[in-house]
Amino acid sequence: MTGSIYLKDIIGENKVEKLAEGFQFTEGPVWVDGYLLFSDIPADTIYKYDGAAKVFLKPSGHSNGLSLDRQGRLVLCEHDRRLTRLEDDGSKTVLADQYEGKRLNSPNDLAVKSDGSIYFTDPPYGLPDRTEGKELDYCGVYKLTDNELTLLDDNIPLPNGLAFSPDEKTLYVADSGSARVYAYDVTGGLENKRVFAELGAVDGTGAADGMKVDVDGNVFCTGPGGIHVMNPEGIMIGIIVCPEIPANIAWGGDDYRTLFITARTGLYSMKVLTGGAKP
Repeated sequence: MTGSIYLKDIIGENKVEKLAEGFQFTEGPVWVDGYLLFSDIPADTIYKYDGAAKVFLKPSGHSNGLSLDRQGRLVLCEHDRRLTRLEDDGSKTVLADQYEGKRLNSPNDLAVKSDGSIYFTDPPYGLPDRTEGKELDYCGVYKLTDNELTLLDDNIPLPNGLAFSPDEKTLYVADSGSARVYAYDVTGGLENKRVFAELGAVDGTGAADGMKVDVDGNVFCTGPGGIHVMNPEGIMIGIIVCPEIPANIAWGGDDYRTLFITARTGLYSMKVLTGGAKP
């Protein structure tokens, strides 16, 4: 333990439990009023879990990150190179698929602010060899507001998961290339970029990826060795070890005290003592 609290103060004696298995590569979990949705990217499928996993949407556009907008509609980061919204009639609305006339790389993960603006990352993971068909010279962090797409940062090698602090004054962005988490002051754009945390060497045990923040401002980020938990100052509290390499996480359950974990071929969960912020 480092910092002012112990990992046990956050998770108690709870353990990671397997909920479902047999997938190809799970990602993008989001809680939706009584059930969980998550992506299986290679399977081009979104699954619904409510005690058992069943197909919710196929094809999904090879969806990765999922979230809800302020109206409760599902927003998808698609490796098919676009950001979309699922409408009540089952159709999709394309929210963004290019920037300044060039196709996006492969939108990866997103966070929706209380004012309805959508922040998302655009690394090249969905492109063959991460390069084929790439039109942009960078991997961006973007904000979509009222159909206007704004580039916020083009200087992170592989931007991935992102999350707001509880007061939305800080945005955290994971860089899978360096296993760093960056923090920004949220203004009209993003200012005061700084390294918030170093998660360790990028190796076969994972990279800085999906991220969520609890109501106390502690940051949970998947990374080498498991889920790294840091206090609001970026001091490491501890690492939650998972049976498989975790890619992403989401708060859920009736009290938002369940941490759902997508990890390679499985879906997992763990009860926690702190509460998660609703998406």
